[in-house]
Amino acid sequence: MGDILIVDDERDIRELISDILQDEGYGTRLAANSTECMSEVKNDPPALMVLDIWLKDSEMDGIDILKAVKRDYPGIPIIIISGHGTIEIAVAAIKQGAYDYIEKPFNIDQLIVVIGRAMETSRLRRENLELRRRDAVPTEMIGSSATFKTLRSNLEKVTRSNGRVMLSGPAGSGKEVAARFIHAQSNRAEAPFVSVSSASIEPDRMEEVLFGRESVERGIEPGLLEQADGGVLFFDEVADMPSGTQSKILRVLVEQAFQRVGGNDKVRVDIRVISSTTRDLDTEIAAGRFRQELFHRLSVVPIAVPSLDERREDIPELAEHFIDGFNKSQGLPIRKLSEDAVALLQTMIWPGNVRQLKNVIERVLILGGDRGEITAAELPSAEGAAPDEDGRVVLSGSLATLPLREARELFEREYLLTQINRFGGNISRTANFVGMERSALHRKLKSLNVVTTNKQGSRVAHLGEADA
Repeated sequence: MGDILIVDDERDIRELISDILQDEGYGTRLAANSTECMSEVKNDPPALMVLDIWLKDSEMDGIDILKAVKRDYPGIPIIIISGHGTIEIAVAAIKQGAYDYIEKPFNIDQLIVVIGRAMETSRLRRENLELRRRDAVPTEMIGSSATFKTLRSNLEKVTRSNGRVMLSGPAGSGKEVAARFIHAQSNRAEAPFVSVSSASIEPDRMEEVLFGRESVERGIEPGLLEQADGGVLFFDEVADMPSGTQSKILRVLVEQAFQRVGGNDKVRVDIRVISSTTRDLDTEIAAGRFRQELFHRLSVVPIAVPSLDERREDIPELAEHFIDGFNKSQGLPIRKLSEDAVALLQTMIWPGNVRQLKNVIERVLILGGDRGEITAAELPSAEGAAPDEDGRVVLSGSLATLPLREARELFEREYLLTQINRFGGNISRTANFVGMERSALHRKLKSLNVVTTNKQGSRVAHLGEADA
């Protein structure tokens, strides 16, 4: 249930409240002044506080304590009690974040009801955060290609620090999954992971969403920065952040503090920032759309997330992972991939990357029902080589207009480029699949001016300079 810290300079009052709450099944701790109170909070933050506003022989009064606790521990509900209450004091307490205000001498039943509601609110907030973490984007990293292993190794290195990470890569490549993997493997794993969609939040609301709002009518409404306190704040597509907000975020990163919209007090937070972008931020900086100082603050550790095209070897494993996931989340059937389906998936063009692959698998499972193996006929066909009803391959217009020799050479070059990249540059596996001796394949590649080079830990095939 959690314990309650009771702060009152009158011993009889704090002991009376403690006895009442213990009879209701709550655990309690007692403090007679601000020094004892702040020491208790720092050593072990309570589930709730009952705080007297007037404290004799104390360095801080109740309002000062309220401000300090809500600044450093915004999740702790605080109920203010006072024997010298006025409307002004009640309004000031609520404005600073108090859950409620009760005048002395208080009604015991009223006190129990208010405390019960506050504890329930605190419990629901914790449960919502936990559910948000459970329902969030999966943190499991799937793949075994050399390119993927390099990515995972880089991510594992940064989990052990609090350094800010900038994840770059094409849309749909899995940058948020990588960010959540860092969070899940770090010492902040039990704290929140809060994602900020820089592109979807309206510019005129960005500061309110990030910093929260403070008003007399509605009290304190925490923003995403406060919600992420102790954990990770993920700026998705950070290049879309409004320029005015960029300046304020830069100040937050420097000071680790900010002011709510409509507020005057500094709010301190302990957060780790991870960002992502699909754009070239150097180009954005040169065009004046992104602050260079902010880039340097956010990109302490830059990590490139590869496209699906750069890790085609992982496609079968990813597809099987998605099939299993859709079975658990939607009850869709478990179906195996046939060899021809795997071959087609690995040779298709994936502009949407891993996200597009996931969508294709979901569509096949929904439309195909429980029909045994997934075949190539159920998948979107490669452009320019779609089989018709008679099994014939319909050539693209450009290929159909060439003489046989040129068409054959063009086909062989594109076919072998596709197969080599499919097998991550592994010549032996490619030769085995296409049915050629390894030495014969080498000679064929040389005659077609196809070369392989290292890229992000894997070999990638491309045309030589003469034909590029």
